[in-house]
Amino acid sequence: MTAGIAAYVPVNYAFEYLVVAGGGGGAQGGGGGAGGYLTATTGTMTLGTSMTVTVGAGGAGNTIGDDSVLSGSGLTTVTSGGGGKGNGGVGGSGGGGRYNGSGGAGTVGQGNAGGNGGGGSGQYQSAGAGGAGAAAVNAASSGDPRGNAGNGLASSISGSSVTRAGGGGGGSDATSGGLLSNGQGKGGTGGGGNGIRNATGGTAADGASKPGTVNTGGGGGGRNAGPDSGAGAGGSGVVIAKVPTLDWTGTQSNATVTTSGDFTILTFNTSGSFVV
Repeated sequence: MTAGIAAYVPVNYAFEYLVVAGGGGGAQGGGGGAGGYLTATTGTMTLGTSMTVTVGAGGAGNTIGDDSVLSGSGLTTVTSGGGGKGNGGVGGSGGGGRYNGSGGAGTVGQGNAGGNGGGGSGQYQSAGAGGAGAAAVNAASSGDPRGNAGNGLASSISGSSVTRAGGGGGGSDATSGGLLSNGQGKGGTGGGGNGIRNATGGTAADGASKPGTVNTGGGGGGRNAGPDSGAGAGGSGVVIAKVPTLDWTGTQSNATVTTSGDFTILTFNTSGSFVV
């Protein structure tokens, strides 16, 4: 230490967080809802306080996603709800409705509703799911709009803008229309999986529905033929904490640690912990 210059003494601090739950699985019909999305800055935390992080898994076909949780002494527990399953499941964001069925509700402050499915004239269009940034559109009975999902939300907590928590697109047996040119619904930006269309005879023309992207909380895509197990799984969630580098204790488990300016970014792709 240079003479006359006192050593820096860490102080209690607040930190910013982002908690995204696992996305819901698509179904034989509608897409899976995005995982719940919560971001805020804590009050001032006491140095040495342990924080526990739980990262929710994405749901398999026709299954709700798992919650993601951030908890610790002095912090009101933050719980983001798992995305709703396809065919109208409720959750962080709601699942898309099966053809002629209703979309599921999202959780206020965390996500948005899935769209209602359409159907008629031999064309059965299931709806896309809600995303953190927008609800899904209702699918038309014929023609456009198809079962496109709601988009996610962007965050720059890690130092660059990343969009997460997009809804899963709905399945379709139509052969034209939609943003993918084959009638199936498009997943929302932020990791939502695309739905698939059906070929003549009710077989799935494009293989399995697309899953939500890992560690975005994106919903899985839906399908309109075959079992729910062939629909897209939801993407797992993520928890991120942004702490001041000079004051942070440096203690953590299972985080990916990066820096951005005067801050350290703790990204948890799996469950873990850190000490304020």
